[in-house]
Amino acid sequence: MDPEGLHLLLPPTTLAALVNSWLQEDCPGLNFASLVTGSAPSQAALWAKSSGVLAGRPFFDAVFTQLNCQVSWFLPEGSKLVPVVKVAEVRGPAHHLLLGERVALNTLARCSGIASAAASAVEVARSTGWTGHVAGTRKTTPGFRLVEKYALLVGGAACHRYDLGGLVMVKDNHVVAAGSMEKAVLRARQAADFSLKVEVECSSLKEAVQAAGAGADVVMLDNFKPEELHPVAAALKAKFPNVAVEASGGVTLDNLPQFCGAHIDVISLGMLTQAAPALDFSLKLFAEGNTPVPHARLS
Repeated sequence: MDPEGLHLLLPPTTLAALVNSWLQEDCPGLNFASLVTGSAPSQAALWAKSSGVLAGRPFFDAVFTQLNCQVSWFLPEGSKLVPVVKVAEVRGPAHHLLLGERVALNTLARCSGIASAAASAVEVARSTGWTGHVAGTRKTTPGFRLVEKYALLVGGAACHRYDLGGLVMVKDNHVVAAGSMEKAVLRARQAADFSLKVEVECSSLKEAVQAAGAGADVVMLDNFKPEELHPVAAALKAKFPNVAVEASGGVTLDNLPQFCGAHIDVISLGMLTQAAPALDFSLKLFAEGNTPVPHARLS
């Protein structure tokens, strides 16, 4: 999927409301620093100071659109960043540039960090010859999910279900509450009707066979060690060839290749959204004809 077209997935009204909430959180009252800068027309350069994948342009744009500033980009969404590089310029009233600065940078840094982690995971998986889906999870930051799910897509990963309504997921607690695996899956199947898939979290081959037999579309083999995962997936596929198998739990960039296999369709990693380090960006005001280059972040 072309990262440049992914902005079309973001509803303008949702984006505007989200950005407005961020700006209001950062400045709910008087902005005393605006008296320092004044409102004269100004310009600032956006610099990338660490390596990774550029992601989050629509959110950065929306912040400054809300503040009557204009952004000119020099690199497309999904670009590979090599520090130090000027990514964009922003023009507008000085007090508005600085009012949006931290919100816009925080969002871009976090979004780019997740996209970078996702791109690395996809690259590692593809290097093994595996052609399945590398996916994120619902382990996202409350209030920031749209950014994090979007970042996964820019990085080339699947975002998995966006929310509880995107897929009927039956986990261990659901099975306990329902009384049995069969009851849980049958109820999920009724709720899903024809429009949603049913995925079931399983911790053994026995549970996986029960779930598939009851009508699961996807079986998640959760917290399996790689040496246990592949025999179980093979046995399940032999009996239910049309059931998709997802491996999840304990997967990192280092051990990801061990989870790739012929009978695994999806590998999901919570660390893509929970543990990805933010990239380093800075926004520096400059006078016409003078754009000093900032120092790169040391790693």
